[in-house]
Amino acid sequence: MRTKSAIVVGLAAAAALAASLPATAAPAHEAPRRNCPQLDTKLPWAGDNRARLQKMIDERGTCSGKNGPRPVAAFDWDNTVVKNDITDATLAWALKHDKILRPRSWKDTSAWLTTAADKALAKACGTAVPVGRPLPTSKNTACADEIFEIREKSQTMSGETAFAGEWNHRRTVPAYGWIPQLFSGHTPAALTSFARQARAEQLAAPVGAQQTVGTHTIAGYIRYYDQQKDLIRTLKAAGFDVYIVSASSEPIAEAWSSGVGLDRKHTIGIRSITKHGLLTPALKGCGGVETGRGDALPYMDGKRCMINQEIFKIKGAKAWQQQDVKHRIALGAGDADTDVTFVNDATGAHVAINRNKSELMCRAYDDVDGRWVANPMFIDPMPRKSGAYPCSTTGATAEDGSKTPVRRADGSVIADQVDKAF
Repeated sequence: MRTKSAIVVGLAAAAALAASLPATAAPAHEAPRRNCPQLDTKLPWAGDNRARLQKMIDERGTCSGKNGPRPVAAFDWDNTVVKNDITDATLAWALKHDKILRPRSWKDTSAWLTTAADKALAKACGTAVPVGRPLPTSKNTACADEIFEIREKSQTMSGETAFAGEWNHRRTVPAYGWIPQLFSGHTPAALTSFARQARAEQLAAPVGAQQTVGTHTIAGYIRYYDQQKDLIRTLKAAGFDVYIVSASSEPIAEAWSSGVGLDRKHTIGIRSITKHGLLTPALKGCGGVETGRGDALPYMDGKRCMINQEIFKIKGAKAWQQQDVKHRIALGAGDADTDVTFVNDATGAHVAINRNKSELMCRAYDDVDGRWVANPMFIDPMPRKSGAYPCSTTGATAEDGSKTPVRRADGSVIADQVDKAF
């Protein structure tokens, strides 16, 4: 239960933020004014979510009639702008088309890869193929299985831990960095080409289709959400700068972002270091965290860092901190705890696509500033979560990976929340 003093502090903070924001737009029943791009009323959103988003667009965009820096909107990609996962789709396509090049040692692919994983990969994939040449994963089911199991579960097919060591669990996860590292030896353009070919197959497949990778069965289709395409279109028309901030490899994300009208400059993902034009296992850092093994990915707090560093040009350790209102995004959209930090930073609207992820949905349903927009997935939504989200006990992830309560900015703990986005 929140103490009286905590409530006062929280209300004061909310009032201070509200005082610094633009005036509220005209009521929805009034006729739209000039320079007020409108969301498509034929596309369904839950409850009054469309109206709330329209209100924010009118407040911050061209409809307001105010000059100044363009407001910024940032979207996660997988299951936020599209249904399903573009990294899984690209890896599946690459494994079916023998595009993974044999490394000198599997341990070269990640500083955190365990000896058990190294041995399992070496055994399954063999050593007959020369280093730097394509592995025959389209025919070698065991090799494809080991790679995909490590990607999916961070463990080998026999259940042994695939990654070990120390890392900040709010800044990185080794399995995410491992995918761009697996494509070492290719050019960035080649990886984008693989992703485009996977994209064509996924968009052509019927909704609900599945595919097999080794012996793994995964989703075999991807669809752009019409509502998110429309939201991005409307934001751009209203003068917003719109970015994708994804934990996918950047060349993979670039193959998809043009489908919502965004170019490479507005697509941020995991960035690999190249040598002689080829991808290497080294990954670029952020906020003063050195480039190398992947200690700072666009993941959880790392997405905030990338937004601050790449969009608002805030350098060094300060990029990890929440900024003042003028240097924060107006709209943030995500679907998972990996997005919670940057979505929470938004000052106009926090869009939470509900996949029953605890920390994100705890903040969405607590709705401390009245600007959270929680919505079910637009295609094949998750069922309502049974019971409550464990906000007051284990809803958040700490830097050491332990589970902790979800706390507001004033330090008070969010009470357990029930699933309401239906």
